[in-house]
Amino acid sequence: MNPVTMLPLRATLRLQFHKGFTLDDAVPLVPYFARLGISHVYASPLLSARAGSMHGYDVVDPTTVNPELGGEPALRRLVSALRGHDMGLILDIVSNHMAVGGNDNPWWLDLLEWGRLSPYGEFFDIQWHSPDPLMEGQLLLPFLGSDYGIALQDGTLKLRFDERGAFYVEHYDHHFPICPSHYGELLKAEAEPLKLLADRFSTLSYQTDAHRLAIALKDELRELASHPAILEGIEHNLKAYDSLTSEGFQRLHDLLERQSYRLASWRTAADDINWRRFFDVNELGGLRVERPAVFEATHAKIFQLVAEGLVDGLRIDHIDGLADPRGYCRKLRRRVDSLAPGRHLPIYVEKILGEGETLHRDWSVDGTTGYEFMNQLSLLQHDPDGEDALGEVWQRYSERPADFRQEALLARQQILNGSLAGDFESVAQALLQVARDDLMTRDLTLGAIRRALQELIVHFSVYRTYISALGRTAQDEVFFQQAMDGARQTLGEADWPVLDCLANWLGGEAWRKRPAGRLRKRLKHACVRFQQLTSPAAAKAVEDTAFYRSAVLLSRNDVGFSTEQFSAPVSDFHEANRKRLELFPDNLLATATHDHKRGEDTRARLAVLSERSKWYVEQIGLWHALARPLRDDDQMPSAGDELFLYQALLGSWPLDLRPDDPQALEAFAQRISQWQRKALREAKLQSSWSAPNDVYEQATERFTQRLLLSPEGDLLRTALAKVVRTIAVPGALNGLAQTLLRMTVPGVPDLYQGNEFWDFSLVDPDNRRPVDYASRQQALQQPFNLPDLMEHWRDGRIKQALIARTLTLRAEHAELFRHGTYQALDINGSQAHRVLGFVRQWEGKRAIVIVPIRCAPLLENSAVPRVDAPQWGDTRIHLPFTTAGENLKGLFSSATVTEHKELLISDALGDFPVNLIIQTIDT
Repeated sequence: MNPVTMLPLRATLRLQFHKGFTLDDAVPLVPYFARLGISHVYASPLLSARAGSMHGYDVVDPTTVNPELGGEPALRRLVSALRGHDMGLILDIVSNHMAVGGNDNPWWLDLLEWGRLSPYGEFFDIQWHSPDPLMEGQLLLPFLGSDYGIALQDGTLKLRFDERGAFYVEHYDHHFPICPSHYGELLKAEAEPLKLLADRFSTLSYQTDAHRLAIALKDELRELASHPAILEGIEHNLKAYDSLTSEGFQRLHDLLERQSYRLASWRTAADDINWRRFFDVNELGGLRVERPAVFEATHAKIFQLVAEGLVDGLRIDHIDGLADPRGYCRKLRRRVDSLAPGRHLPIYVEKILGEGETLHRDWSVDGTTGYEFMNQLSLLQHDPDGEDALGEVWQRYSERPADFRQEALLARQQILNGSLAGDFESVAQALLQVARDDLMTRDLTLGAIRRALQELIVHFSVYRTYISALGRTAQDEVFFQQAMDGARQTLGEADWPVLDCLANWLGGEAWRKRPAGRLRKRLKHACVRFQQLTSPAAAKAVEDTAFYRSAVLLSRNDVGFSTEQFSAPVSDFHEANRKRLELFPDNLLATATHDHKRGEDTRARLAVLSERSKWYVEQIGLWHALARPLRDDDQMPSAGDELFLYQALLGSWPLDLRPDDPQALEAFAQRISQWQRKALREAKLQSSWSAPNDVYEQATERFTQRLLLSPEGDLLRTALAKVVRTIAVPGALNGLAQTLLRMTVPGVPDLYQGNEFWDFSLVDPDNRRPVDYASRQQALQQPFNLPDLMEHWRDGRIKQALIARTLTLRAEHAELFRHGTYQALDINGSQAHRVLGFVRQWEGKRAIVIVPIRCAPLLENSAVPRVDAPQWGDTRIHLPFTTAGENLKGLFSSATVTEHKELLISDALGDFPVNLIIQTIDT
């Protein structure tokens, strides 16, 4: 395919590809996406992943397009369809890690087979040198379902020979290759051909090019083994390694002890792991992409696709996992620019920004994937007056802190002492080596370093800093000092000098001030390890722990959110938009992702509870009383888990679900039970993934099942459904407001698959369910009828119509929405605090955007998500750039400017809940 010209980036659509939704499945949908107004499909990772992967982040072969998705031919067919509609493709790529374990990653298997002699020995982020003599020069493999000795004793470690001419030990789905230099003893035979081959294998340990020589020897072995008699002899030899016999037990153990790895129980990973993982996932091994050979090998297919014009942008997964994000991004930008001359391919990074943090501008990227926008919009829709009442009732029932910051601190401590203990110890040991290198600090003990290091990480308010050869940047220094201040408050004064040493080593002192060689290398290593620890510590503690322990209001618990902040004034939202326009005008804007904890409309509905907090608190008391007959035990579920469940039900309850519809309730109950099991284990209070509490989980599930399905749950079920009906209308209005804002503020709007209809999903896999595209296509083909859309707003067509109409205008006025200035508009009148307005202007065009915010009190008796005109009273928006009597055409109707150059909100929002007005400027 010939390289294409630059395709204007207006709006992206995220698609999750897997074997149930392949690249070819997307091809017939392209015309629909085009009619919806999408300019670029934004695809989940497409390189070959583990069989059956539902997300693609577990890549096993980065050199090929996933055959389960249709392979490269299918990718070319999709791109051809996109090009036919002037659309592009943005590809999600995984630079930080690969899937390991199992038996399907050839690079990993070669590493296990040869250890440091493997050409992939430096691809994975492994610490080959360990203070533990048992681990020196070996790779810990924590993949056994039991302790190593028990696995041998039970016979779950079996020595096998395969048709490719290779020996390996099998443990369920895992294959642990045997180094070919040990094949000689496994091939002992009297038959001349096999005996000679065994002798040649035995000499490999003395050969400098053993890896290359072994390839030919394996080919010979495979050929010989094709003869039944020889294969029978090999299989007979393997019986001597049957660990169910005492002799076989010892033989197999001795053989395994001589490999480059040490097999161990999965439970050892937290404490003893000596290679970097993605967070604490044993099946995802960290890559050293900062090494040129690794960068080239892992990106070769991507670069080929870019050079051929098949890819129009890149999204980098988990950028904070890399040793040097800045260096990686700049290197990637240079390469992409050289491969696609004349085109600018946007590069987006998946980056969680802490409160007050901005993306570094010197990375040469176009922005983030938009998590921070989700947070800014969420803060806008939460009423600050509800924070105290919601916090108080949560703390009273759950007996847990209402202050999310406290919950996050506790979770960080637990994570650093638990699933990331081995990673933490690695950093502490690296810092100890730095201390030993200096006469003035060599008396610092490992214990003191551990104490100071833990408190420093616990108090980090951002995912990580970005230390370079020049030390910490001024931008990072602010957050580092915040962590230092927090650590001083919790450490004893005797440890303060140690903390000061850490501050100096971890970016306070420039690396280049140290002489080149071992001392500088150790300091740099310690800094890199530290930065690669703070990121997973934050993610595991906040996203995967504290979010499941705190339910002050679940709409404020999502990926990228500053959850310790409950709400923010409109001025903050305007300022964030102005700053984005100045710094990253093409930043993606997301309100839903494949990683979100709750769907965009789930959050929008739950935000209404902040406006009706006192009423909601009264409901909790009623529900608690109605729930007593559903319990087997007063302590199961806990009061906190009970409140968690109620909010999950309120947020995700389908709009058409009746409390007396058993079939629909059954389907809903399955979704809720799946979510609840995950929530309990992520919280790590009553249960966990590493130690499931079956008694508690089963009791909690019975409670949920009775609530939703049994006759004794009817009263509580009906009470919850009544509350859902009450908050559904203002929740839908919130959903429409956030939809319009995402498509009109500075940035590039990103639509998550299927979310052109209402999205009341929960965390994955609930948010990755199949999308009913047939109904969506049919809806978009229907003639537009505003009264019908308003009357039947529950079917979601109203949201789709808003998206299609707005994106059409965005395509017609592309430069206005990409480059247009941003100015907040003055709003006056009795309900001025319930309206947000702004104008964007560019070369003879203006876009005026008006949306309602926090309008639940105005919708108490409304059947549709639109504030009735009289409710707005004298509320008006000042338009200094218009003339009196001017008629302004909005999304679905017109509005007239008064003689005071004002637009009445009752006029602007009279027919449709939100409005976008395009105005031509007279010159």
